[in-house]
Amino acid sequence: MRIFLACLTATLLTSKLFAADFRAGAAVVDITPAVLPVLVNGGMLNRSLTNVNTRVNARALALSDGKEQIAIVIVDSCMMGRPLLDEAKALAAKRTGIATNHILISATHAHSAPSAFACLGTDADPRYVPFLRNQLVEVIVAAQKNLEPARIGWAKGFAPEFTALRQWIRRPDRIAEDPFGNKTVRANMHAGSVWDDVTGEAGPEDPDLTLISIQSRDGRPLAVLGNFSMHYFGDKEISADYFGLFSEGLKARLAANAPPGKAPFVGIMSHGCSGDIYRVDYKIPAKDRPKPTIQEYADGLLDIAIKALGGISHRADADIAMAEKRLPLNYRVPDKQLLEWSQRVVREMGDRLPKTTTEVYAREQIILHEMQRTEVVVQALRIGDIGIATTPNETYAVTGLKIKAASPLRNTMVIELANGADGYIPPPEQYAFGGYNTWAARSAGLEVQAEPKIAEAAIHLLEKVSGQPRRAWKLPEGPATRAVLDAKPLAYWRLNEFTGPHAADATGRGHDATYETAITYYLEGPRPTEFASKDEINRAPHFVGGRLRARLEQLGGSYSISMWVWNGMPNDGRDTSGWLFSRGPDHGLSEVSEHLGIGGKSGHTGKLIFFRGDDAGSIVAGKTELPRWQWRHIVLVRDGQQMRAYLDGQLEIETKLPAKSAPAGSGQLFLGGRSDNDSSWEGRLDEIVVFDRALMAREVSKLAGK
Repeated sequence: MRIFLACLTATLLTSKLFAADFRAGAAVVDITPAVLPVLVNGGMLNRSLTNVNTRVNARALALSDGKEQIAIVIVDSCMMGRPLLDEAKALAAKRTGIATNHILISATHAHSAPSAFACLGTDADPRYVPFLRNQLVEVIVAAQKNLEPARIGWAKGFAPEFTALRQWIRRPDRIAEDPFGNKTVRANMHAGSVWDDVTGEAGPEDPDLTLISIQSRDGRPLAVLGNFSMHYFGDKEISADYFGLFSEGLKARLAANAPPGKAPFVGIMSHGCSGDIYRVDYKIPAKDRPKPTIQEYADGLLDIAIKALGGISHRADADIAMAEKRLPLNYRVPDKQLLEWSQRVVREMGDRLPKTTTEVYAREQIILHEMQRTEVVVQALRIGDIGIATTPNETYAVTGLKIKAASPLRNTMVIELANGADGYIPPPEQYAFGGYNTWAARSAGLEVQAEPKIAEAAIHLLEKVSGQPRRAWKLPEGPATRAVLDAKPLAYWRLNEFTGPHAADATGRGHDATYETAITYYLEGPRPTEFASKDEINRAPHFVGGRLRARLEQLGGSYSISMWVWNGMPNDGRDTSGWLFSRGPDHGLSEVSEHLGIGGKSGHTGKLIFFRGDDAGSIVAGKTELPRWQWRHIVLVRDGQQMRAYLDGQLEIETKLPAKSAPAGSGQLFLGGRSDNDSSWEGRLDEIVVFDRALMAREVSKLAGK
């Protein structure tokens, strides 16, 4: 029955596609302010600009299949609030007949564009907002007038050198202060610029440059809609940032001049999920980092885009579907004490705007208290076999990856800051790390569960417009993965989840583990082509003081633990660099507990250390110092009274244990921390395997890839 329904769905979809009368039109309207200076937001405090470096524009696509019409508008703006966009959509609907819930309007997030939204220390420019609203209507009208028979195609480039994480985890002894005077900042933007302060990135990047190409039926370029996850480049004057340069560069390279009587080609760059993304890769030493100009940056992306577009195939049989959901969400409002503090600070300000970060956030608490809750707009649309999902937020790259992985349409882009400006939505686990992206304000004020709610709404809408169920995501099995499974382990945690609390057992035995809090997910793991594939990135969690817990009661006195480890702490950063594995009761040590870690400044710096029981003075250590920020393979083997530890397939520790059997209840295992929570791991772990037997040296070597 399921096979029949799937075939029927595919048949219906195919018949609809071939029946479609696909038409497209594109237009550009200048939205550069006529009156200067103009307020510009995107910074902490109020500012205005007087000079224009590059014109700012609204660029639109109108699409029709003979039954449905939609409009997509990408605007050179930092942020635009939902009320303003709802007004513009209503006006455009009256003039074009395109339903308001079939209009997508998104900001590029240029931090050098006129302010259309009040946030932090800057208000919306009162002279500019009415002008912008009218121009948004005009660009939709103009794009619709340019409709002509068309065809569409999809391309994807790979641009990892152009995007990187700006959100980094700070060391547990380097926690910074928030605007309210509390030491809560465990993660923050650009903290990676000082290596000694951090343990690693807080999440993954998304290096895909995705492109939707639209041509006339005879192959004349009409428009290209790009999407890339990089926050902004930055400019000192009014400017469309790299988004505008990329858009104009597409026009110059693909169709600089339109044939007589034909509408000009329109290049468009939309904003991908990049709330935690920037162009500077802090993993590279400062002296070696590329320092491109904004034009060089845009040109580099253009080179990748043009190459990707060269291999594209277009189709004229695309139909259209679009759906929208308006989702009520709460704000994180101040408690009584914080509200009273904020009111005191604002009273002292009088009528002026904030001049300090503390004043900014005091005023924001009062605003959130007055607002209490809001409504956000989430959309999805399908053009043939191409999907687009939206969020109204500054969305982390991992959220975009979640949505694309689950989308029924393999060719899916996610456009953020669409149909509203509802602030940062970190994944729930990252609120515990604090930092600017979590400080309650209009820039980051939604409830902690906003991210999963918005992501789920987007995935559900993609199911609706495609008529197909979401994909069940699974990281591919590479040769190293299969080698582990062939060795018949008791449990195997690949640790490639998008979020916790469950770590799936890849053996199928059901021995799932549990992530504690203070862990972030889906970063780059070891040996991607061996554990995943040449087209996929192996994934791993980053431990921020939390542990992975498992209970394997059948584990006896002979066992082996294999894992890949990546240490985020400097080896001399604290007394013990971090504990990797512990077997014993929770929240304590017992005389028969077993613990494996890496030594710190108190001794055996950077080397494997092991002890049994509750006497850390009995530590035995290896001889090789593990470098920071590198993946290394470790195996701990207990064979009765013999305990051995291997590093990258080589024996590091060999010791004899007291003649005591494992105690009852010793099936409790901790990875990424010790049973008493001392010096928990700060870094990544991956591909953890438990065997209920002692591995031979040749088996250890094979697991290490030797």
